Amino acid sequence: MIKYLTIAFVLILNVSLAQEKLNIVASASMISDMAEQIIGPLHDVEMIVAIGGDPHLHEPTPSNARMVAGADLVLINGLTFEGWITELIENSGTSAKVLTVTQGIQPLTSQTYKNSADPHAWMDVSNATIYADNIAQAMIQLDPKNTATYEKRLANYKAELVALDKEIEATIQSIPQQQRILITSHDAFQYYGKRYGIRLEAIMGISTEAQAQTADIKRVNKVIREQGVPAIFIESTINPKMMQQLAQDNKISIGGKLYADSLGDKDSPASTYVDMLRYNTQTIAAALKQTAEIDDSAHKNTTNYSFIIGLGVVLLLGLGLAIYLSNR
Repeated sequence: MIKYLTIAFVLILNVSLAQEKLNIVASASMISDMAEQIIGPLHDVEMIVAIGGDPHLHEPTPSNARMVAGADLVLINGLTFEGWITELIENSGTSAKVLTVTQGIQPLTSQTYKNSADPHAWMDVSNATIYADNIAQAMIQLDPKNTATYEKRLANYKAELVALDKEIEATIQSIPQQQRILITSHDAFQYYGKRYGIRLEAIMGISTEAQAQTADIKRVNKVIREQGVPAIFIESTINPKMMQQLAQDNKISIGGKLYADSLGDKDSPASTYVDMLRYNTQTIAAALKQTAEIDDSAHKNTTNYSFIIGLGVVLLLGLGLAIYLSNR
């Protein structure tokens, strides 16, 4: 009898603990991962846009509405990133608190569209610490009894972000300055470029909804040819066909696949926010430094040839002078 009572008690306790878990819903994978780093196993974190999906173009589904309806907290990026999110939240009937995790960040404005903010603030790791602070404060308000846990996990995560920020800066600085030109499909790396000192050129605007214009293709072609850009990059959420054609037309390589609007899956080298930024940086540096090294080698060979030719000329002049003097 006691055995059965013990089992019943454990089952009731487990159900009670399960019921205490809060449902946290994030719009996109980068935000979801940041939340998981701070919340840990205490509560459940789900994302609306699946890994590999494009948050700019996402079309909400009934399951998305059910997810939001059952949420205790909804985390969104804002800055026009999820143009569909407000309608989804309203239609779901949720009573969840909605947190815009970019609160406190100074947004960059679009270079093409007036009064339009660039939403890709997470590409600057110093901004990610603000995302983390905002998420942690929201969880402390929602679940104050676990404040100490959130604060400890936040401190550990921010230390990791600070180290990553320095690592990225050092890696980009290792690229010869004239080679620091990053060409991508859409304009998702402006925060990254401003923070770490690399020039950005993109075919499309800050949203993948924008269509590539002939003028944009001509502009990028001109940059490639005039600056001697060694490689361009495709993105994980965008059809690579256009960039592959651009590379073919200019007889340069695809430097690799970058992650911007979505993390990679669990088997990819970009399965967390930290891994994504580290992988992107290593990929960019490897591709942009490669030709510079080849060019350096070519320069050394040219120097050697010049020396040999110069020495030959001196010897011929000396021989001519010797013959002239002997005939006098």
